[in-house]
Amino acid sequence: MKRKTLVIGASENPDRYAYKAANRLVQQGHEIELLGLRPGTIRDTPIRTGQPDLNDIDTVTLYVSAKNQVNLYDYIKKLKPRRVIFNPGTENPVFEKELAQQGIEPVEACTLVLLAIGQY
Repeated sequence: MKRKTLVIGASENPDRYAYKAANRLVQQGHEIELLGLRPGTIRDTPIRTGQPDLNDIDTVTLYVSAKNQVNLYDYIKKLKPRRVIFNPGTENPVFEKELAQQGIEPVEACTLVLLAIGQY
């Protein structure tokens, strides 16, 4: 079963890894939600801003630096995802520990690599 992924740090810029990940997730049949600083669209999916009410999020994949994650801690925990993927450059031991204490699996990995090797 394909599960819903929330991409945080989404951008319409095709050079950004968040854009590439969103594209690849859709190509592989995953349902996505997108959250970014500016509204836009990737693959017919709107990029939302703020902290929208979302349901059934299995995975959150982060493309924002640790210092820009602080105001998202409570929001992400409230979504109760199964796991949060910390892509290269987004590692955050403090938040990872908090997530683990809430029963949410923190994963330091690259979403694009996980998709490429079939371990997403």
